[in-house]
Amino acid sequence: MGGKYRITGNKYPHMRRPRRRGKLILTVTASVVALGLAGWGTLQLIDVFTGGDQKAGAADHAAACPSAKPSEPAKALPAPAKITVNVYNATPRSGLAKKAADELKKRGFTIGEVGNAPAAYDKKVPGPGVLLGAPSATKGSFPVLGTQLEGAVSKTDARRTADVDLILGTKFTALRTPQSAAAALAALTKPAPAPSC
Repeated sequence: MGGKYRITGNKYPHMRRPRRRGKLILTVTASVVALGLAGWGTLQLIDVFTGGDQKAGAADHAAACPSAKPSEPAKALPAPAKITVNVYNATPRSGLAKKAADELKKRGFTIGEVGNAPAAYDKKVPGPGVLLGAPSATKGSFPVLGTQLEGAVSKTDARRTADVDLILGTKFTALRTPQSAAAALAALTKPAPAPSC
């Protein structure tokens, strides 16, 4: 090259941009702020979805959810002694009805008739059993008696009496253990938990 761009001597000029520390500091600061905001937002989302902020007391909950009731009262279910149970055997195995009736009597139920199932159900109950009674039994006797036999199906008929039939089916082996039945009965009578908003 000639003129003023002519290189003389043994040193070459260094052609680089001047350093701008201001832009570097600004970029680093903006990155740190952005990361901080992202972390804070993540923590807020975690708190929202896990209920981490438990400082809001019952008053805050009541204000946010005015229709929530503390809990529903325990269900008024009849005591086993007030339930008359007719026990019928719908299987080809003999003696099941009497055995089940004796066990239910030990557990406090009043026993009515004991014998073979009527023709409409005889050898036609594939499951463990059927609870049969008036429509009013669905909210009273059925839940209480149902705690004694797991898997029993509830059906209603046109009867006007308060007694309930327990028809033992093909898959019947035994009633629940007294401890398991008592736990299921206790669960029925507990108050319902408060609804969440």
